[in-house]
Amino acid sequence: MAPRAALLACLAVLLLAGCATRVAERDGPPPDGAARDAAPELPEVVPQNEPLSPYGNPDRYEVFGETYYVKDAAEGYVEEGIASWYGTKFHGQRTSSGEPYNMFAMTAAHTSLPLPTYVRVTNLDNERSVIVKVNDRGPFVDNRIIDLSYSAAKRIDMHERGTAPVRVEALPGGTPIADGATTTAAADGEEAGGDSVVVDKAPEPDVTVESTNAGGAEEAYIQLGAFRAFANAQQVRAEAAGADVRNVKVSRARTAEGKRIYRVRIGPLSNAADRDQVIERLEAAGIDPGRVVFD
Repeated sequence: MAPRAALLACLAVLLLAGCATRVAERDGPPPDGAARDAAPELPEVVPQNEPLSPYGNPDRYEVFGETYYVKDAAEGYVEEGIASWYGTKFHGQRTSSGEPYNMFAMTAAHTSLPLPTYVRVTNLDNERSVIVKVNDRGPFVDNRIIDLSYSAAKRIDMHERGTAPVRVEALPGGTPIADGATTTAAADGEEAGGDSVVVDKAPEPDVTVESTNAGGAEEAYIQLGAFRAFANAQQVRAEAAGADVRNVKVSRARTAEGKRIYRVRIGPLSNAADRDQVIERLEAAGIDPGRVVFD
């Protein structure tokens, strides 16, 4: 093993070991008034593509005799189980990703998701949800699937009890990207791939697209927009998913002039009632519902 690789491996083990030493202490009382006033709750995070952390992402690691396997990607991850939280005892300490732990930021620890990954955590007792950045490893306790920061736990009203049943969903735009991936929007007609950041969110006006359902029965979709840059389409998809809308997809098509575009669509939606429900959810989140199209 090369010296640099060996050093990184050792650091990763040390960081993960640091997580393991605090397993038994994760649940604790809410911080006192002075601590809350010193660093107020920070705003919810916005999912974005980031390089994989150089720390905390081994193929596998072992804690307390248990082997954990880190996922290659977070896309499609959904799980229900028990969440816990950690707070004052670890504020300012290094996380498995190397970032300092901030109990007032919207972050979390997970045993197997790539670092970083953005997820939506919903308290199944009250349906309150929060978006957090997974930047740490844990919890290494049976029947617990995620450890939230104090403020994230407070946002979904589980900080007093210490634990709660939750659903954890990886969000589009929150899957880590490999080092060296592009971080600028594509020019007209240029394919950006999945690794660009948003520069301009304005959709293409009333584009004509080629059908992708040739010969089949027409299906209804809500089209949120059509974009020249893949990154812009990904951002709109992330916003819709953040409004708890499912089946949001980005697909490629071409205009009548032959230019490549990326459509953001929800569906297929089987009936008008389903479409109305999605539109109401989008409007409640301040998202333009676009238009209903048939393909």
